[in-house]
Amino acid sequence: MTQRKGTEADPPFLHPDHPRPRTRREFLGQGFITGAAYVVGPSLLSLLGVNRANAQASCALSGAGAGKVPFIGIDLGGGASIAGSNVLVGGPGGQEDLLNEQGYERLGLPLDMSPLNSQITAVDRTLNLAFHFDSAMLAGILDKANPTTLAKVEGIIVPSRSSNDTGNNPLNPIYGIYSAGADGGLLSLIGTRNTDSGGRSINPPAMFIPEKRPTKIDRPSDVTGLVDTGRLTELLGGAGAGDVAQAIQSISTLKVQQIQEDQAVKDLVNCAYQQSSDLITIFGDPAALDPTLDTNIVSSDPADTPIFTAAELNQSEFRKTASVMKLVLEGHAGAGTIEFGGYDYHDGTRTTGEAKDFRAGQAIGAILEYAEKNPLVGDVMIFLFSDGSLSSDGQIDNAVGKGIWRNDNSSTASGVLLVYRKSGKPDLVPAVATSRQIGYFRSTGNVETAANSVANNPEALAQMVILNYMALHGEEGNFTTLFPNSAIQTDMASLIGFTQIR
Repeated sequence: MTQRKGTEADPPFLHPDHPRPRTRREFLGQGFITGAAYVVGPSLLSLLGVNRANAQASCALSGAGAGKVPFIGIDLGGGASIAGSNVLVGGPGGQEDLLNEQGYERLGLPLDMSPLNSQITAVDRTLNLAFHFDSAMLAGILDKANPTTLAKVEGIIVPSRSSNDTGNNPLNPIYGIYSAGADGGLLSLIGTRNTDSGGRSINPPAMFIPEKRPTKIDRPSDVTGLVDTGRLTELLGGAGAGDVAQAIQSISTLKVQQIQEDQAVKDLVNCAYQQSSDLITIFGDPAALDPTLDTNIVSSDPADTPIFTAAELNQSEFRKTASVMKLVLEGHAGAGTIEFGGYDYHDGTRTTGEAKDFRAGQAIGAILEYAEKNPLVGDVMIFLFSDGSLSSDGQIDNAVGKGIWRNDNSSTASGVLLVYRKSGKPDLVPAVATSRQIGYFRSTGNVETAANSVANNPEALAQMVILNYMALHGEEGNFTTLFPNSAIQTDMASLIGFTQIR
């Protein structure tokens, strides 16, 4: 039977010989409310949507991560030139399996600046991974990191096509890194953009975990805003405030035990008090999180040899770099993405691209140097990627003596993995140790798309990064369990470049 418009399916009875209801009994009698006997009330636990089996766990805040290698993705939005003019790329034999003149020209290197010129030393191995000697990205790295730091770095370049100048490439592996065990004492994932991936390029959709969506962090105030201990610390000092918080927690625990509720609810309430106490104890000192108070990052005292000057830290690129690297490397966040825009720099010059690449290099160098300088930090993995790439037509920008970037070109794209180990340079697997390259370029300067499962599949590149992250922990054997039906299952063994470091 169809309900008429403007009427209710079960309206209350309005009797002409009854007054309007005023008491609870009268409301019940005329159907305006229902009796409690007809309602099964949910417990507080079900209202909170908590699974009883998982309600009780160790909820103490440590301030540190899950014991995994910190991970930072650097997302160069727009299609940066990574291969050739920055990180050297070669044929099937590796980085120094030389391309032909046309190939290097396409990658922005004229004959007199290419590895084909026997009169120059075109290769720089300061980071062990081979860079072009005049790479702007390398110059930026060297501007922020010392050679002793960079000697502890190893890396691989991975030729892999991706669509040009679009955020639709599923290149960001951050959720997979979390699924592989990375986590933080305060946050699981962070990113500098308010997107599902935390950057420009998207994450592989199948890996998305809504409740772990990255928290946006792109400046020091975002970092310090994560924890607010009020005036308690200011009035009593860190130790005194911690004692007060712990006393409150103890008193609250006694009161909670008197509540007639499920034990799991009591555990949740106690957990909230414990975490509040931990926040005050661990982060009551503002310097515990604030990048601007970290003398390894910035300081007015030259004796501190800080990574950034105060003027640099006023620039957006360095603010976001400092904020993300402090949270991730100190274990407060498990993994993070730093996005830099404007890398679609084919504007009829070479100088614009050189300046952009230098800035990206400074960010990489800062992360590596912070890992070296900070006694709280151990190792770190960096994934450098971009949406597509560029090519040159051979015309030279005389200001820098290299080819002008003319066009977007997805066939020259590559990703780069760098790993820093505090105790000394990490090892590569024997098959990659001399080539430092997985996949290769054709001699004419294009990605060989048949080289492996990654070469023509951006999502597979993200999966490969996760595989190598797991290999750093000796857990690559768990990859197919965590990520069944991945695009790299057919040639996984050949896609691992790094050996275990933890």
